Amino acid sequence: MKDLFFKDWESLYHILICATVSYITLFLFIRISGKRTLAKLNAFDFVVSVTLGSTLSSMILLKVTVTEGLVALIIIIALQYLLAFLAKKSETMEKAINSTPTLLFYNGEFLQEAMKKELITEEEIYAEIRQYRIERVEDVRAVVMELNGEMTVVKKSDFLSKHTSLNDIEKE
Repeated sequence: MKDLFFKDWESLYHILICATVSYITLFLFIRISGKRTLAKLNAFDFVVSVTLGSTLSSMILLKVTVTEGLVALIIIIALQYLLAFLAKKSETMEKAINSTPTLLFYNGEFLQEAMKKELITEEEIYAEIRQYRIERVEDVRAVVMELNGEMTVVKKSDFLSKHTSLNDIEKE
């Protein structure tokens, strides 16, 4: 019980060094790996963030050596970069790594099967439409569940075009 608040100065010294080294290293790796690491999270990025956090925690609390932690950080970020690169080069890998957007509402109709799959209610869709400051549901072309779990509301346009932001979404 006496070690609950203070153990010894040496352990505090170790934590100071490990926390500083791991923080600086993570900062440098994130700068090297690019903005994708800081983007809104999809499932792939969420796994990377949790893994990085766990590794940093282990380093700071002296569960692994600094060198072991640095190697783990390098591997995690290298794998993230490799998978992002493969997703960019291969449509198959892109679909395997990132989910696809889901159309929840289209031209005045709630798409019940898609809503059931994504566990979304009509009330949540109405709330999202209100977030976009749209009063009339008739003014909404679509509501989409994006790759990162956020919903996007697409207003109807006065001009018809075959090139729209909805081109990559299957209309069931």
